[in-house]
Amino acid sequence: MQSLARSGGSRALLRWLAARAGGWAGLLDSSGTVLCAAMHHRTAIRAADGHGAAASGGRATALAAGAARKLTARGLRSVTLDGDAETAVLLALGGPRHQQGLALGVVVAGPLPDRLSALLADVTLPLALCWEAESAERKRRRVDLAESRGREAVLHLLMIGQLATAHQIAGALRPRLPELMRVYVAECPPGRRDEVVRMCADASEGRAWVVRCPVYSGHVIALSPPPPGAAGPLDRALTSMASDCVVGVSDDVPLRETAVGYAQAFHALAIARAHADRYASFGAAPELALVAGGVAAPWARALLAPLTSHAPKRPQDPSGQELIATASSWLAFFSRATAHLKIHRNTLAARLRLIGHLLGMDLDRLADQSALALALRVHAAPVPPPDRRPGDPDTEPAHTLDDLLTRPAVQRWARIQLRPLTAEGCPADPSSTLRTWLEHDAQLSRTAAELGISIPGARKRLTRLEALLERSLLHAPSARHDLWLAFRATGLLA
Repeated sequence: MQSLARSGGSRALLRWLAARAGGWAGLLDSSGTVLCAAMHHRTAIRAADGHGAAASGGRATALAAGAARKLTARGLRSVTLDGDAETAVLLALGGPRHQQGLALGVVVAGPLPDRLSALLADVTLPLALCWEAESAERKRRRVDLAESRGREAVLHLLMIGQLATAHQIAGALRPRLPELMRVYVAECPPGRRDEVVRMCADASEGRAWVVRCPVYSGHVIALSPPPPGAAGPLDRALTSMASDCVVGVSDDVPLRETAVGYAQAFHALAIARAHADRYASFGAAPELALVAGGVAAPWARALLAPLTSHAPKRPQDPSGQELIATASSWLAFFSRATAHLKIHRNTLAARLRLIGHLLGMDLDRLADQSALALALRVHAAPVPPPDRRPGDPDTEPAHTLDDLLTRPAVQRWARIQLRPLTAEGCPADPSSTLRTWLEHDAQLSRTAAELGISIPGARKRLTRLEALLERSLLHAPSARHDLWLAFRATGLLA
C-alpha cells in the first residue's frame, strides 16, 4: 500500500483494494457521487457471464451511493448495506477538514471476506494522503490556468487599446505593467514553453509581464521595461539558456502601443531565425499610425463610425467594441483569430460579414484590409492633432486615405519601407514579385499563376523577400498591409 501510494496514487490503491476484496472499490462524497473507482477484472468477467460487466458495475455503484448517503444522514463512521446479491461496506475517510464527508467503499458479492474491515482501515490513511495531494495538484493547475487566462486577457486588452481595464485586471497579478517597454517574442518547441516562461521571469528578475501566446503554441510574449544599454537582457539570456529558442525584440514603445510592439517583435523573430545569434531587434521604419499623427484621426474616425456607433439588435449580438476587437484580431492573425478571441470559426466568419456590411468593404480585398488596418491602428493609438500651420500639408487634417498617403511625412515613411528593394546586392527587380503578390490580394495561388511559377516557387521568393525587408510576409502578423500602403503612396506621388 505504501509503495502504491507513492508511485500510483488513489487509482492504483483502489485497483489493488478491488483485487484484494474481489469486487468493486471506490471513493465517494457525502451525496453518494463516485469520485474515483475500480473493479476487479475477475468480478467483471463473472458478471459478463450473467448480466454483463456494465450492469454489475452499475449495481455496485448504486449500492455504494446508497450506503454513502446513509453514512452521512446518520453521522456514522462506518456502515454496511446489503443488496440483492452484493454487500457494501463504507468507512469514513476522515483526515483534513476539506476531506470530511468522503468515504471509502467496497462492494463484494456473497459473504464478506475475512479481515475486510481491518483492510479498509489500513487503506484509509494512505488513500487520504494520496487524495489530498492529488486535490492540491488539481487546485494548483486550476490556479495556474486562471492566472494564464488572466494574463491573456490583459494582453488582449492592451492590444486593442483598453488600458484602464487592463490595469484593473493586472492589479491582481504581478508584476506591474511597465509604462515604457520592449516586447519580446520567444519561439521554442511547444513542450518547452513553461520552461521558457520561467526563464523569462528569472532573466528579468520578475519585472517582465510574461504571457503564453494564445495564438501560436510555441511562442512566449514578454513585456519588459527597457534595460540600460543598447540590447535587452532577455534575448541574450533566453538564447544562452535554451539552445532551441529564437527571440525577436521590438523597439522601446509605450504601453498604449502594445500592438505595435508585438508586430515589431514578430517581424524581428522572422529575421532572428536566420541569425547565428538567434535573436534580432526590429530595424524597419516607424509605425505609420504614429507617422501620420493626428492628421489621420478625422479619416479614421469617419471610416470606423459604423462600427463605433453600432448598437446590437439582440443581447447576444456583438457590440461595436466587440466588432472592433474582432477586426483588429483578424487583421493581425487571420484564421488564428479564433484562438486569440476564443470564439468558433463560424462566429468569426459571421462577425466579419457584419463588419464588411457595416463598412461597405470587401474584406477579401487587400486594399480594404489595409485601409481598415490603418484606421484601427490610428484609433487604438490616438495622437493629438498637430498645431495647424497654413500651407503645411503635414498639419492639415486628412479626410480620405489617398489624401493621407500623399502627405510628405507618409511619403518619407513609404520610401523607407521600400528602400531595401532597391539596395545594392538585392535580386533583380524583387519588387515585381512583391507587387504581383499584393495586387492579387496576397494569394499565393493567384500570384504563382500570374508569375508562371509553382506555388512552392512563389513561396520561396517571398521567403527571400522576408529576409530582404526584415519583415514577416507569409505568417501573421504580416507586413502585407504596410507594404500595400507604401506602394499605394509611392504610386500616388508618381
